[in-house]
Amino acid sequence: MIYPTRRAIYLLLLGAPMALALGLVRPEYWLVAPGWIAVILACILVDAMAGANPRHIALDAQFPHQVGVGDPFDLTLAARGSRLPPRAELALALDERLAAGGRFAENLYRSADGTALATSLRLSAARRGQALVEALWLRWAGPLGLVWKQRKFAIGRAISVLPSLRAVAEEGSRLFQRDSWFGLRQQRLRGEGTEFEALADYQPGMDRRSIDWTASARHVRLLAKEYRVERDNRVVLAIDAGRTMAEPVDGMPRVDRAVSAALLLAYAGLKLGDRISLYSFAAKPLALTPAYMHTQDFPALQRAASLIDYAHVESNFTLALASLSAQLNRRSLVIIFTEFTDATSADLMIRAARRMVSKHRLLFVVVKDEEVEAEERRRPESAADITRANVAAAMLRDRQLVIARLQRLGADVIEVPADAMGAGVVEAYLGIKRKGSL
Repeated sequence: MIYPTRRAIYLLLLGAPMALALGLVRPEYWLVAPGWIAVILACILVDAMAGANPRHIALDAQFPHQVGVGDPFDLTLAARGSRLPPRAELALALDERLAAGGRFAENLYRSADGTALATSLRLSAARRGQALVEALWLRWAGPLGLVWKQRKFAIGRAISVLPSLRAVAEEGSRLFQRDSWFGLRQQRLRGEGTEFEALADYQPGMDRRSIDWTASARHVRLLAKEYRVERDNRVVLAIDAGRTMAEPVDGMPRVDRAVSAALLLAYAGLKLGDRISLYSFAAKPLALTPAYMHTQDFPALQRAASLIDYAHVESNFTLALASLSAQLNRRSLVIIFTEFTDATSADLMIRAARRMVSKHRLLFVVVKDEEVEAEERRRPESAADITRANVAAAMLRDRQLVIARLQRLGADVIEVPADAMGAGVVEAYLGIKRKGSL
């Protein structure tokens, strides 16, 4: 496609006032105006014929077939052909998961060797699903700047946006290095936990409370008790996929952050020999996976996590927790990733937790609402600021009230920043295992 630029249109329109002025002053020079228009049209024709031909341009687009939600990736574009212009403009039509509004504009510049117009776009997916890269429009101006030469390239390829495993790769190794008492080898784990393992000679640095004074008196030397870490526990990762969890925090929906944190915890749990299940719910229970206990089963948990969709309905905690409790035949650690905004809407959740906490260990994980906290701390400068601060303070009071009611029931609650959600929930899980309180 070839069409005139603004410069060409303004130059053509300049012929009209010129013809009017000449007609009033020197009517015999009226031919100058049509001549001016003819010259501009001839320049437009020359400009259209000069330079690169859109039909001779080929596009090479490279991007990964699948990415993790929130993980940055590069979309590399290179246009090749003969007589390339020094600069070109591109417009990219793609899914709203990859760019706000589904449009992305950028400039391409000719490489040093003059063989390609290339650029690398840094993108990231905001939500899970299939993100389609539809088409690309490439245009450049002719040598005289009078015409635009444009071509559309149909791409029509999709990027699968899956739960992010970056936290599993980075945080997982870091946490295991710090908590080296767990180890990564298949062995009997000693030194922590609550289950008695054996008696051993007391060594400097050991906890003095572990000394068995009766056995030490019998053998005439200090002996200490060794314990092993509790294994083969049932851990259920329950993810609330309701309306409040679909809302974004720091550019990513809460449910996506919960899925990434759950996968990190699942990786740690499988390494420690526990049985891990993934459970999701919204207005009704959605899915419950089998209890996996081997690290080679982690891809199955990842596939199940990728199927958790965004639901724009209120979550039914009564039905979800009652259904889950009916399917658990042994005491389990149930880690619930959810969000509550006020005490009234959380009342049904508290009632459902009260019936479940007598049989199972509950751990609630919520994202700290830093935006509301910042609004509450911000210095007011107007009446509207005072109103917003009062509303934010009331929301925070209700939130703390819900947390306190859950803790009085015997459930654990952790409130963590969005970026530290994975590390926070793994720390809480490891703390429960250390205490052997499951």
